Amino acid sequence: MRDLARRIDAATPPGRDRSLDALRALAILGVVLGHWLVTALTVDSGTLRAVSPLSRLPEFTPVSWVFQTLAVFFLVGGRVAATSHAAALTHGTSYRDWLAARLGRLFRPVAVVLAVWAAAALAMTVGGVPWQTVRTLGTLVLSPLWFLLVLAALTAATPLVARVHPLWPLAVVLHVDVIRFGLGGPGWLGWANVAAGWLVPYCLGALWGRHGFRERPVGWILLIMGASATVLLVVLAGYPASMVGVPGAAVSNLNPPTLAAVTFGVTQCGAAFLLVGPLRRTLGRPVVWAAVALLNLGAMTVFLWHQTAMMAVTMLGLLAGGPTGHGPLTGLHTVPDGYDWVLARLAWLPVFGLALLVCVAVFRTYEAGGRRPSRARRPAARKQVRRA
Repeated sequence: MRDLARRIDAATPPGRDRSLDALRALAILGVVLGHWLVTALTVDSGTLRAVSPLSRLPEFTPVSWVFQTLAVFFLVGGRVAATSHAAALTHGTSYRDWLAARLGRLFRPVAVVLAVWAAAALAMTVGGVPWQTVRTLGTLVLSPLWFLLVLAALTAATPLVARVHPLWPLAVVLHVDVIRFGLGGPGWLGWANVAAGWLVPYCLGALWGRHGFRERPVGWILLIMGASATVLLVVLAGYPASMVGVPGAAVSNLNPPTLAAVTFGVTQCGAAFLLVGPLRRTLGRPVVWAAVALLNLGAMTVFLWHQTAMMAVTMLGLLAGGPTGHGPLTGLHTVPDGYDWVLARLAWLPVFGLALLVCVAVFRTYEAGGRRPSRARRPAARKQVRRA
């Protein structure tokens, strides 16, 4: 293990900012754990339905503050895309070739998960599985993909938005919310915030890449200002405290993004900047860096298949119970209405993790480019660390 860690460390270019990989890894883990904690599949009249524990246990709302890490994704995405595009211009690479390379890594594994789930949905429908169950499972798989569509659109627009100051899209979000909430404007206007809201951390990342400012003082400013604004919006303006959607709530902070979600994202960006220094020092250790590098090499696979892993464990639990078995298992497919469910769900997380490792082992090759490295090609495969 230590030998592998040393090889990965040696294969990493000296100028690589490892903190970006660590922030991306933390954001991925946040999304995965967040979905596993706030999504419950319950049995209702022979069908599976998705239920959020936050609708029945609102005291766990702070969980959404820890695991809703999308702003960090866009911060790192803006930094990497702006730097990559600038390097492409320097080397004479065309915009088309640059964009194809960036988006190829996003959508190759997406095509695989869509194909697998299309076949699974067809098989379940033909096999007589209730449509509500098929719809629930499909929604859980497809709903996270909106993030990739927005990230792809912002990546494609990098030459246009890389020099936009984050205050401009923030001003758009502010005006949109004033119109729809303060002046009774149409609800559909909020969808403008899908682009404007996530442009804030994306443009902040691009600004970071262009000017390379000192992260610590900027981090404290963003953390204090973002947290203060978010608290005021929740306490005085009536925005939801949860930073993820809660079924039945009148307003969702994410669907579409609200001003509170954006100021909360600014808070997260500030915290990310404060972590940069400690992360750079910690990632100098080969073993720590190897773990982060390997996670990043399969980041898209983890993101795309983590819901499938959870659902596979849930379905296997139901099948194992059967008509004469143990019945619904607490924390897996029971109503999340008590602390016993929370404790049981925490105990199920390692099982979800093992199922996800199986998915990664099976589908990781598609993120790598479609082929498994043979023994003769393993040194070349290790060079992927350079391109991650």
